[in-house]
Amino acid sequence: MTASPAPDIAIRPLVESDLPAADQIVRLAFGTFIGMPDPQTFMGDVEFVHSRWRVDPGAVVAAEHAGRLIGSNFATNWGSFGFFGPLTVHPEYWERKVAQRLLAPTMEIFREWGSQHLGLYTFAHSPKHMALYQKFGFWPRDLVAILAREVQPTPRDFAASSADSDVAYFSLVAPVRRTELLAECRQLTSAIFDGLDVEREIRSVASQKLGETILVFDNSRLAAFAVCHTGAGTEAGSGVCYVKFAAVRPGAKASDDFARLLDAVEDFARARSASKVTAGVNLARREAFQYMFSRGYRTSMQGVAMETGSADSGYNRAGVYILDDWR
Repeated sequence: MTASPAPDIAIRPLVESDLPAADQIVRLAFGTFIGMPDPQTFMGDVEFVHSRWRVDPGAVVAAEHAGRLIGSNFATNWGSFGFFGPLTVHPEYWERKVAQRLLAPTMEIFREWGSQHLGLYTFAHSPKHMALYQKFGFWPRDLVAILAREVQPTPRDFAASSADSDVAYFSLVAPVRRTELLAECRQLTSAIFDGLDVEREIRSVASQKLGETILVFDNSRLAAFAVCHTGAGTEAGSGVCYVKFAAVRPGAKASDDFARLLDAVEDFARARSASKVTAGVNLARREAFQYMFSRGYRTSMQGVAMETGSADSGYNRAGVYILDDWR
């Protein structure tokens, strides 16, 4: 039996005091949906809520009923591109149109940002999720593979792991140089999709000490970079290096630079005593997926990317070397 909508639900910004409850709802909602015996153990020591809220508290909306937090949604600003998630509602309030109530102000946030293209990651096997997002202009496009590969950890000095003159770590670069590097990263991503800019991710990882942004150069020119989370309390979890976003400058050397970037990511993972590297790749970026598969990465789970715009809009296309998954 379908529950009736709750008419007295309030939609408001998520505030810092909400974060523990929001984290519990994220785990409970996903864990319940996938049928875990103890839903609250979903994701283990992986953490999304606190770090994403700190990036931009004004980009997170909350649903409240009778003074109780019952759901939230997180919007992410990557320049001309935006995505949302996790969008979660307490299971007691499923089928009450709470998600729709959260999505309406989220779409307004994207309009205020001037986002040119929008996307999301969802369950490929769930018609209900797809039907909900279609109401807001999102349509299913491509499968997205979450890939993983085991690496043998060889702990060593953090600075020594960046001894290669063609590789640098953002956290070890002089502060005066960081502004220039952010501009170089922006120029690289904009060459793939006009206005694409993940500066907020780079700054967040640095300020919250979530991991590292790895920079790979061709002589003095930035060829590729990867924003990585590592360890408990991040989007990676214990023993894991998670590539939140990575991009390679388009051109004739893109495939070679992608290989160099993965070398640098795996070296970083070993330096941080991580035993696994994980990353998402949209399967429309066929060359990136095929190379990772040939390197030993295997799909641990998959979802579907839903996007606004025409079937050929955005940056999910052949020849693009980007890693992300919009979860």
